[in-house]
Amino acid sequence: MDGERLDKWLWAARFYKSRTQAAEACGGGKVDVNEQAAKPARLVRPGDLLHISQRDGRRIVRIVALAVRRGKGADAALLYADLTPPSAPRGQRPPPGVYRPRGAGRPTKRERRLLERITRR
Repeated sequence: MDGERLDKWLWAARFYKSRTQAAEACGGGKVDVNEQAAKPARLVRPGDLLHISQRDGRRIVRIVALAVRRGKGADAALLYADLTPPSAPRGQRPPPGVYRPRGAGRPTKRERRLLERITRR
């Protein structure tokens, strides 16, 4: 096998629940192959580096093998090597931003503390 379609491989490796979702992600610029934007029909081969943007963050993956068909989750994990750097521990993450609608009045004590934490850095 020379290569496999990108959307089919993403579906078989269980990054997306359906092949349609995988194709939409590729078409929407959410998937890069070797740091280039990729269309769903692009052929991928073992050794290619993928950058996949998903809801929970950006994942970096190297293709190890091609899939003959979609299988179990344990089999899908063997198709790639996850190179995503680990996220920061919970205590070291920056606090979420505070959104205050215009005209909402003075900030509450909790919101003021969050604002102080953000602006202190």
